[in-house]
Amino acid sequence: MTDSVFLKTLKKEKCNRPPVWFMRQAGRVLPSYMKLREKYTFSELMADPKLAAEVTLLPVYDLGVDAAILFSDILVIPEAMGMKLTFTNKGPVFDNPLKNYDNPFEQLNPDASNLEHIYKAIDEVIKIRPANTPLIGFCGAPLTVMCYMFQGIGRNYNFPDTVKYLYTNKKNAIKMIDSIADLSIEYAMNQIKHGINAFQLFETHAGIIPQDLYFELIIPAVKKISNAVRKTGTPFIYFPKGIGTGLEKVTYDITDFVSIDWQMPMNVARKMVDNNVGLQGNIDPRLLYADKKIIVETLEKYIEFGKNESKWIFNLGHGILPDLPVENVKFVIDWVKSTDWGRA
Repeated sequence: MTDSVFLKTLKKEKCNRPPVWFMRQAGRVLPSYMKLREKYTFSELMADPKLAAEVTLLPVYDLGVDAAILFSDILVIPEAMGMKLTFTNKGPVFDNPLKNYDNPFEQLNPDASNLEHIYKAIDEVIKIRPANTPLIGFCGAPLTVMCYMFQGIGRNYNFPDTVKYLYTNKKNAIKMIDSIADLSIEYAMNQIKHGINAFQLFETHAGIIPQDLYFELIIPAVKKISNAVRKTGTPFIYFPKGIGTGLEKVTYDITDFVSIDWQMPMNVARKMVDNNVGLQGNIDPRLLYADKKIIVETLEKYIEFGKNESKWIFNLGHGILPDLPVENVKFVIDWVKSTDWGRA
């Protein structure tokens, strides 16, 4: 894996261009994925290690990304904690969200053996992946996972019941956050044992509570996960979407790289974040709806930043949207790889 531009960048080595991969790159934007979905449900693709490995690698073959990310879901942790979850065609549904119980913490029964199929999928990827293709493992961060466990899945992404619980039952909320973090560590350690090359923690809903409360309740658990991963020598990427000016507090003791959302300008993020921490992001996924002329005009604004900042992974500020034109996704990846970044 010595020639991987992705892994070299994570090690803070200067390369002639930034590496490029996209969150949610293995999904509905790919015709090859949709062909598989004609035969298999989302759950079936995740549960079968060979199918999961095939989907994981589709973006490498179809789009030319510099890294694969494991095809899975952040909600495997709630499942492994004993919550009944069904992946329907309209998305995942919990039978009984924790808000329905007087003592929600007592409903949890963590059992890491429920995650074995994911480790087998990693084994399959390692066996069949092209040379110099790193594999990124991941899990959901404690607040985001708790939001879904407590609130259930729906259209209200303010998670009012979860936030109310954080304020009214702080002691029990911390117990739940720690329990999620502990199982996440076991999950991450097993991903590393099976051969992932980097690990990303997805905190999709960092912005639903005030920064002070986030850093009081959640960051200790994030650090616990990060420390466990980094002790193995595995690079750690942290994505706190919506954290805003809280980026000022994202220091090297928290993460190796931090992923920046599309609300935060990249040059501003660089000034805010500890200079020892690398950056990832922050292209607005919706830009990829535009025609190629507009896309190029926007991307060219990143050339000067990329010239001066070698600790940067080109990525989106959130995941690929399912109806983006696949030709535009491929166009952006090709543009990144063919552009002169002036780093010679």
